[in-house]
Amino acid sequence: MADAGDKQGATWPLPKFYFSVNLGDPGQIPFQEVSGLDTEAEPITYRAGDSKGFHVIKMPGLIKTGNVTLKKGIFVNDNRFWKWFEQIQMNVIKRQSVTISLLDQEANPTMVWKLANAFPTKIQGTDMKSDGNEVAVETLELAHEELTIENGS
Repeated sequence: MADAGDKQGATWPLPKFYFSVNLGDPGQIPFQEVSGLDTEAEPITYRAGDSKGFHVIKMPGLIKTGNVTLKKGIFVNDNRFWKWFEQIQMNVIKRQSVTISLLDQEANPTMVWKLANAFPTKIQGTDMKSDGNEVAVETLELAHEELTIENGS
């Protein structure tokens, strides 16, 4: 018998096109794309001097996270990312908590990624072509100190 569709969250993968990004101080901003939500443990190799085996032991080391890249359309008089980036001075920058939520069809969060102490490391303006018809998109790259993942409510 066919599924009525009311319990698809348990049997179907979540679509990735419905999401929200909250940058803390400026609040929720509509983005076109989010990438770089990755984390890894750097392996530590070790070999004891009295080890009979001719190999090393590997164990998990420090946790490393990559930068998160956000892309959004450019709007008239919207310079908030540039103003945030201009605040960078010798380790003095306004750090913010960033929340990225994957939403279900009722706009409820199903998965939530939280970035602790995020700050901009790179801003890239749009490319321009006289024969193009695409939307102008700017890119914001954020460094952060910690990535945590939660299930939605």
